[in-house]
Amino acid sequence: MSQQLSIGPHTVRPPVVLAPMAGITNAPFRTLCREYSGGRGLFVSEMITTRALVERDAKTMRLVHFAETEKPRSIQLYGVDPATVGKAVRMIADEDMADHIDLNFGCPVPKVTRKGGGSALPYKRNLLRAILREAVTGAGGLPVTMKMRKGIDDDHLTYLDAGRIAVEEGVTAVALHGRTAAQHYGGTADWDAIAALKEAVPEIPVLGNGDIWSADDAVRMMRETGCDGVVVGRGCLGRPWLFGDLVAACEGRPERAEPTLGEVAAVMLRHARLLGEWLEDESRGVIDFRKHVAWYTKGFPVGSELRRKLAVASSLAELEDLLGELDPDRPWPKGADGPRGRTSGRNRVALPDGWLDDPYDRTGAAAEAELDTSGG
Repeated sequence: MSQQLSIGPHTVRPPVVLAPMAGITNAPFRTLCREYSGGRGLFVSEMITTRALVERDAKTMRLVHFAETEKPRSIQLYGVDPATVGKAVRMIADEDMADHIDLNFGCPVPKVTRKGGGSALPYKRNLLRAILREAVTGAGGLPVTMKMRKGIDDDHLTYLDAGRIAVEEGVTAVALHGRTAAQHYGGTADWDAIAALKEAVPEIPVLGNGDIWSADDAVRMMRETGCDGVVVGRGCLGRPWLFGDLVAACEGRPERAEPTLGEVAAVMLRHARLLGEWLEDESRGVIDFRKHVAWYTKGFPVGSELRRKLAVASSLAELEDLLGELDPDRPWPKGADGPRGRTSGRNRVALPDGWLDDPYDRTGAAAEAELDTSGG
């Protein structure tokens, strides 16, 4: 198993990447994950829409802020129009806003695919090629990578064609979430597809994504598929210490983090505090943190009433008092590394009328497809 990954001039050791997740992988969460990994790995920003970046939307400009310690700085862009993607990439390169650009073609959210964006877009091969060409050209010396799904559904798989197009257009690496848009986040990720993509595009690194809930899952994926690295998304929700486990696993060491409930509570409080500092508003930070409570406490016998109170806390003092009610000596629960986050599936993917008629038609996605949403 390779111990490192090359993304252009950047060496990622061990070959593990934090997946962009809307509302999750902001600077505070990236800080926690990086600390546990000892600064090793690649930690990607929340997904940024190209149109919002070009228009210098205030919220978007906050999202592209990196801490001094973040090297390399990695931004994920989502766009549906080649010209706008090109402008956004040139802006990043010209203003030295990042060291690496990842393009998202994995989002399965209906309001996006209905307009031809996200995981629906690679079906239009020539549109995908145009976007990649503009991005690579505009990036100058910055490496451009892309993340995608297998396709729209089992009858409309696109990942092998998309992988070849990526190679031809100068993309540095590709990541594959082993699900179709129709699966959304349900069912089981198809690791065989990751192996097939690696065979199809031996020229560039292939990263695998899907159903990595523990460090041992990551090692197994690389061993079974031959992929060059892994992208971890929902598996690190409420588990920033997973990146320490990933470092150990990739180095062949057996130790794994199994924090007590008291240790988890300390991380929760720090996470909320970092969010408040980042948002420059303590109360907003605690409110933003609420969604993380269930992930951090999963598997622990916390009690429904205390969980409810934690999920409505509105100040650091209140949160700290409530966390103080937890049993700090409660050991790490067995089986706490299972699925977290969304697990739903869908039978049908919402698409624009006639989208499937011609896979080589250059018809673009509607501008409304460019919405702030999940990275897929």
